[in-house]
Formats: sequence, structure tokens, C-alpha cells
Amino acid sequence: MVAAGAMVLVAALAAGWWFRLRPSNDRDWRPEVARLATAEKRGERVTVRNVRNFRYRSVDDFDERWEERTYDLGRIEGLDVFFIYWGAPLIAHTILSWSFADGQRLAISVEVRKRRGQKYSAWKAFFRQYELIYIAADERDVIKLRTNYRREQVWLYRVRTSKAGARALLLNFFDAMNAIARQPLWYNALVANCTTVIRQRVVHAGGRLPLAWQYYANAYLPELLYRRGMIDTSRPFEELKAMSHVNERAQQTAEGDDFSRRIREGLPMPPLP
Repeated sequence: MVAAGAMVLVAALAAGWWFRLRPSNDRDWRPEVARLATAEKRGERVTVRNVRNFRYRSVDDFDERWEERTYDLGRIEGLDVFFIYWGAPLIAHTILSWSFADGQRLAISVEVRKRRGQKYSAWKAFFRQYELIYIAADERDVIKLRTNYRREQVWLYRVRTSKAGARALLLNFFDAMNAIARQPLWYNALVANCTTVIRQRVVHAGGRLPLAWQYYANAYLPELLYRRGMIDTSRPFEELKAMSHVNERAQQTAEGDDFSRRIREGLPMPPLP
């Protein structure tokens, strides 16, 4: 009985500690997550502040560039999804990117917001140790960082949706970004990560994404999207996957080239209906 009582007391203390933890926007953040992106909509034009566009010489050596950019919602012409693999057998990182008729692209990556000197721990990511951040970025930053400097493996697929669907989803992401700037949230490796948050945003924007185990073991998510007709199905999946691997094209892109256009060369990228 004494042992059982002690266990109950320890569990109660742990629960009390857990629920007292509060996320914050006011910490000594690492430079790459130091600023929160926010969006202001006026008619069909949206101004996004703190778009990250760093220039890298290595993973840890870069010039910081935070920009203010304006996008015309009426000129959305594409929505793409990137899958980034760094060696974990079941897990990938996912990034969405919207293309506009004027040549602009806006990538949004849901990530852990690490403090200066803080390392990522997959175990700690379940226990309110990291805040969540929506990074709005130029693809030359957030994608090239992974292909050219981290040497992670990156695949790119065009999402089959409508302009209205892509627009609604982007607006929902903007709302979520603004909400976090007002009230921070915890990152959680199971229920609030780069992929489950995307699914939540799609559902909140009026889309339909039936729950499946691939959202948690998201290394297998591209196959699910293919079977559901959400990416190109005009060829066998293995052929599409081989085409969609962008690392070689990214690493051959010269400094003055249009990075986003180059990594899409040869891929099925029809404009959204």
C-alpha cells in the first residue's frame, strides 16, 4: 500500500509539473528561428513579414536576411510538397510551398523552435520541451539548406488541388502564424509536428484528409498521396519518385540561377485548375 501511494504521489507531482509548463515567445532563440513570421491581408494582397532568406556558406555559417514580401492571392498557380529524409527510417520532414504567377514562391515549414545552444531530442519532443514555429522562407534558403549543406535527400511533388483550395490553405496557414505570434504553442513529436499540423490546416481550410498511419510514419506518405490521386498519377509511382528527387539539380544550380525553377525542371508541374 505504501509503494502504491508513493507511485500515485509521484504521478501527481509529474502531472502537476507537466500542466504548469507554459510555452513562450520570449527566449534566447537560435538565429534561424529568432523571428516569427506574420501576415497582413488587404484584399487579395498579403504582406508577410520575417520571410527567412539566409545565405549559407555552411550549415552554421550564414548571413541573416529577414524580408518583407507581398503576395497576390489571385495569382497562385501551384502548391507543392517537399519530403526531406535525413536518415530516420520512418520519418521525413515535410514542407509546403506555394507558387505565384509573378515567379515568387513561399515555402512554409513547421519546425521545432530551438533556443540558443539547445539540441533536438526526439524523446524530449514529446514532453513540452520545444515551442512550435511556422518558418516562412524563400526556397533558396529552406530547401537549398537541406540539399546543398545538410546533404539530406529531398523529393518534390506537385499537389493536385484547385486554386481555391491552395488559396484557402495558405490563408489558414497565415491565420495560424499570426495566432502563434500572439500565443505560443508547444511542438509535439506525435500530434503537433511538421506533418500532422499540415493535415490539421488542410482540414481547417475545408479539405478532406482521412486519418491514416502514414501521417505519423510519414516516410511512407508519398505513396499514400499517390494512391489517393493527390499527386501525379500519369506514370508508375517509382518512376515519379525517381524524377522527383531534386538533390542533383539543386547542387548543380549556380548562384545566379533561379533555384526554384531549376529544381522543378522535367517534373510534372501543371498549373492549378
